[in-house]
Amino acid sequence: MSRIAYADEETARLAVDDLGDLICELGFVVGEATAPAVPFLLELAGAPHTSCKADVLALLQRICRTDQWHSAAVAARNDGYEANYQEQPGWEAAARAAVHAGRPVIERLAASPRPEEAAPALELLRLMDEVPPFPKP
Repeated sequence: MSRIAYADEETARLAVDDLGDLICELGFVVGEATAPAVPFLLELAGAPHTSCKADVLALLQRICRTDQWHSAAVAARNDGYEANYQEQPGWEAAARAAVHAGRPVIERLAASPRPEEAAPALELLRLMDEVPPFPKP
């Protein structure tokens, strides 16, 4: 995260990609560490010195969009393997809820006069409106 916050733009973008591989594998599978990482990503997106805000916002979009574990749990339920998917849907729900909790930060970025910040923030806001938090079990 420090490389995202303080490195030059190219290094920061690579760091976002590396982090994305760890917390949103393949761009659509979240893990146990995803939800705890989201507040830090939101802080980076809102920080004036972050050089790759669009990349951070794109990662937040991928995290918000994920429903792989929920889909797998439903399929497993139909196949009798439900016990294999007990924790993962919770990780996904927590990650999406964490992104939604950052709405004020994203709204501030969407109001930015800088299109490279405002456009991806507006995309994320639209996605958040389309993809609400998962219902509580």
